[in-house]
Amino acid sequence: PVRLRHSFTMYNEEGENIELYIPRKCSWTNRLIEAKDHAAVQINVGHLDQSGVYNGQYTTLALSGYVRNMGDGDSAIDLLWQKKKASAGQA
Repeated sequence: PVRLRHSFTMYNEEGENIELYIPRKCSWTNRLIEAKDHAAVQINVGHLDQSGVYNGQYTTLALSGYVRNMGDGDSAIDLLWQKKKASAGQA
């Protein structure tokens, strides 16, 4: 039997996505972070202005439990931020 998979996304009147669960991807491995991955973390790195004060903007980094379990979480965050801080306008 052939099964067709339909994905239905719920939107409100303003056109905003109101799904209850939106899957994340690991920023380091690009693996899908499953709902049962209780070791996964999502970290918001705050942006600073020239005087070193938080300006209200941030960059989100998500790490899967696999990366953290291998002991690569701290180096992954460091290398990802080194790559992204130039595009974020951080020195």
